[in-house]
Amino acid sequence: MPRRPRRVHAALAVIERRGSYLICRRKPGGHLGGYWEFPGGKREPGESWEACLRRELREELGVGLRSIRPYGTMRYRYADRTVFFRAFRCAIASGKPRPLDAQALRWVRPNRLRRYRFPPANQPLLERLWSPTPPRRGGPSGLPLRGDIPSKGPKPKAMARAEGSRSCPAAGPVV
Repeated sequence: MPRRPRRVHAALAVIERRGSYLICRRKPGGHLGGYWEFPGGKREPGESWEACLRRELREELGVGLRSIRPYGTMRYRYADRTVFFRAFRCAIASGKPRPLDAQALRWVRPNRLRRYRFPPANQPLLERLWSPTPPRRGGPSGLPLRGDIPSKGPKPKAMARAEGSRSCPAAGPVV
């Protein structure tokens, strides 16, 4: 009988400052090492989503948060796990971000996010941030982001090329 992939719940922070978003580079050696991501992390059993986000950003970046608002949900199936994400728009209330549990940090404009290599699970969130006017569905909480992205099946040729090389076909080299 095949083993059922484990389930992981993770909260992501979408932090904007002067038109740029805060992204972190994962340390090499671990799952998706060297990829860029939005700050956040795994939710502990019994922990609320907001408590998870606050804890993760304090541990990863040394910052406190304010104005935490739901921004969307995503689900992605890797070969060994299914990850359920909740993204939140928020602002830094205290501290200056520093890479305590990340290799590097950057503030990046939306039109430049394509230059960075993100995990495939982040694609719906990235597309929403790239869009000049994201669609408004799902009511006042602004939850139009709803990705259910299987990792199996045929990939578009451009995506397959991008995964097989260090460059993104539409945006040049991946950092």
